[in-house]
Amino acid sequence: MKKIVKLILAALLAFSFAACSSSDSDNGTKTTVVKVGVVGEYNAQWDTVNEILAKDNIKVELVRFNDYSIPNDALNSGEIDLNAFQHHAFLENDIAANGYDIVAIADTLIAPLAVFNNKDKITSVEEFKDGDIIAIPSDRTNGGRALKILEAIGLIECDPAMGYLPTVADVTKYNVKIEIKELESGMLASILPDVTAALINGGNAFTAGLNPVKDSIYVEELGEDVARLHNLIAARTADKDNEVYKKVVEAYQTAEVANKILEAYEGAFLPAFDY
Repeated sequence: MKKIVKLILAALLAFSFAACSSSDSDNGTKTTVVKVGVVGEYNAQWDTVNEILAKDNIKVELVRFNDYSIPNDALNSGEIDLNAFQHHAFLENDIAANGYDIVAIADTLIAPLAVFNNKDKITSVEEFKDGDIIAIPSDRTNGGRALKILEAIGLIECDPAMGYLPTVADVTKYNVKIEIKELESGMLASILPDVTAALINGGNAFTAGLNPVKDSIYVEELGEDVARLHNLIAARTADKDNEVYKKVVEAYQTAEVANKILEAYEGAFLPAFDY
């Protein structure tokens, strides 16, 4: 009996999250609804996407998550149709770790990591001293980026064999005896009063009311790996050529959306596509 109940619940869940579900619009036409998983509050551009999609009777419905570990699982299991919250390096690592059958179908925007200082403790990167606590993202990709930033400003040295994504275990030398605290990305802004500094990505910074351009003491230099740091729209591999999803991508990668990104985020995010 329990097995039958589980199967029924699974079927109901799959039905409720069916890709490209339809609803009746005010004028009697069918509107195709595409559920897109997001994290954070940097979503103003999706309003512009929906304005463009209206002529095709397509509507993006945002499904908000609070944790970066959830949206890829939700996409892989069919709970949502697409997601748009991560960059390529994060997606590659999450697929390798969890075996998800999902794929990037478009680039969206790019945001650097920045060093946000506890203004009661330091005002520049030159002021870091022994014993200071610096919080970084706990996921492999953003954590690795954060460590490379700490290396770039002279606080630590990392094993060069680990390339762009070292771990704390790969720190070979502390030029300043800082303490590195690893936390889930969404928690970093809230812990800033309790540490000397935190390395926060653009999405979480914006959600917390922090602007990397105005409020940080160091912003990541986007070098040769910049393409891997482009945020993206992901789909299940089986749906990568879905015509409705292609329409969503086309609507996103327009001058109207690019201008919205530039206007809404004041340089904290930049378009990562040609327009």
